[in-house]
Amino acid sequence: MKKLFLIIGAPGSGKTTDASLIAEKNPETIAHYSTGELLRDEVASGSELGKTIDSFVSAGNLVPLDIVINTIVSAIKNSPKNVILIDGFPRSDEQMRALDALLAKEDSVKLVSVIEVEVSEQVAMDRVLGRARGADDNVTVFNNRMKVYTDPLASIQAFYGSKSILHKISGEQSIEAVVAEMEAFVKSNL
Repeated sequence: MKKLFLIIGAPGSGKTTDASLIAEKNPETIAHYSTGELLRDEVASGSELGKTIDSFVSAGNLVPLDIVINTIVSAIKNSPKNVILIDGFPRSDEQMRALDALLAKEDSVKLVSVIEVEVSEQVAMDRVLGRARGADDNVTVFNNRMKVYTDPLASIQAFYGSKSILHKISGEQSIEAVVAEMEAFVKSNL
């Protein structure tokens, strides 16, 4: 059975870096995926699903929820590894409930935990604006991304908290400390 860990956190929380470092340190057992990467890979594969995804993305539209969920579940099932880290998902109450409904019917995948990498809004802003990689790294865009993250957060925390699978880690420690804590938590739940 595949063991799934979802990693959520504000923009700049370090969740993608943390998850990728853990997967790099455990190449035999742990795989890491980001939702955007999975969708881009599907488009690059040239599959029918990829063409459908591309038709939405190239028109500037959101990819429909069922396609996003099926892409994630397909990646999990097809992964050569049994431990899967997916960062940045779910991003909404709707995504969370759709994934939960799908996983309830799956006997080959178990959602072990949702790990929330917590950082203050100030730390998140300092990190995002400090890295300023592109035109989207500005205060206005950051504030919008933060709102998109925080609006459904209480609902997501309550949902996974009620299932006793929400685990919080302070993302304000050194990257080494965050990665060590997250890796130890993942390994202790295998």
